[in-house]
Amino acid sequence: MEKISNEKIYNKIKLRLSIIDLVLDLLLITVLAFSGVSILIADAAALTGNIYGDFLLFILFIGLGFSVIGLPFDFYGSYIVEHKFGLSNQTILKWIWERCKSTMLSVVIGVPVSLVFYFLIRSMGDNWWLYFAGFIFAISVFMARIAPVVIFPLFYKFTKLEDGEIKEKLEKILADVNIKITGIFSFNMSKDTKKANAGFTGLGKSKRIILSDTLLEKFTPDEIAIVFAHEAGHYKHRHIVKNIMFSTVVIFASFYICSVLHSITIKSMGFENVYDLAALPALIFYLTLSGLIMMPVTNYISRRYEFQADAYALKITADLESFVSTMEKLAEINLADKEPHPVVEFFLYSHPSIKRRIEAARNLK
Repeated sequence: MEKISNEKIYNKIKLRLSIIDLVLDLLLITVLAFSGVSILIADAAALTGNIYGDFLLFILFIGLGFSVIGLPFDFYGSYIVEHKFGLSNQTILKWIWERCKSTMLSVVIGVPVSLVFYFLIRSMGDNWWLYFAGFIFAISVFMARIAPVVIFPLFYKFTKLEDGEIKEKLEKILADVNIKITGIFSFNMSKDTKKANAGFTGLGKSKRIILSDTLLEKFTPDEIAIVFAHEAGHYKHRHIVKNIMFSTVVIFASFYICSVLHSITIKSMGFENVYDLAALPALIFYLTLSGLIMMPVTNYISRRYEFQADAYALKITADLESFVSTMEKLAEINLADKEPHPVVEFFLYSHPSIKRRIEAARNLK
């Protein structure tokens, strides 16, 4: 009874924090875009004598402001709450170090992307959105390709799965369904959390399936085979490619619509050019709004993909009992809400609830 209570309390706190995060982001960008604050920040950033230098200072000031305001909520949600419910293995210093690495990575990726954006919006007239959306598509494919070998190792240590019963069972699954990947890797997720996870990641020669050490330690070989077969299902259904294609359509449509709305808005606000620094937050506002509008659609598609991967796992393992025990164990270890409110699941869940996944599995013919 206490465990169920903990699950509900934990997920209620996480839900509230998610809603606060969404509302706070929208509120901050609204104030920034339409209150005149952006004009003050743009004036403060006009220090370098170079349009791109001023632009970088402008986004630096905004980024710092958002980070400082959001830091208490981030710390509470990812450190305090996780420790309160016995899920985190991080010390405060490790938490800070991981956040520093994430910030540095964001800067390394974000600065060049931002500079390309500003160059295009200044140089390509009304069609800037088309060029930038194409650039984002190319970057997305590139990042999907290099993430397993360049980015993920910045945060976790990856090792090829050791020989033994589990590896033999998983390699048999790959052979039976004719899946060719770079390898099966475990990663030290336990350095941060007691939760368990797995995933199919990479494109081309970087394709691989990764399993957390917590999963390998706490689940039986048959349960691990279920998780592995589920990830193989994502591969067979080409979900990564489909996600990139869907994201591309959304990106092009969103940038076009937002660019039109932005042009109309800034004229009414008295700005001369779409690339005026103080006018840019209005574009960010529309892009943020489009992201919120698309969130339930994206999550709906993601949940459909998860059901497809579940069905594939059951098809090739024919082991409903292990599937159910795997779902139950994942819920227990991760403190997942097995039956969230349908509205919450519709808007915020990228995975179906545990209850729905088990019900769907039992109804498969």
